[in-house]
Amino acid sequence: MSEIQPKNPLHAITLEMILNSLVEQFGWGQLGQRIDIRCFKENPSIKSSLKFLRRTPWARTKVEALYISTLIKG
Repeated sequence: MSEIQPKNPLHAITLEMILNSLVEQFGWGQLGQRIDIRCFKENPSIKSSLKFLRRTPWARTKVEALYISTLIKG
């Protein structure tokens, strides 16, 4: 049932890939300022952040939106 989604910028991109890209681009400090999430500010790690984002839809939406905005800007 998988459909090709050519206009979906997140198609085939995992949450881990998104998070790694944002951390590489902004660093944990600036990422925590852009998105006010404790797991980005206090002892941040990819593992703990992924765990939180997978359980928290509103936070994941914010992270995905920031990632998409970085793709547009370029």
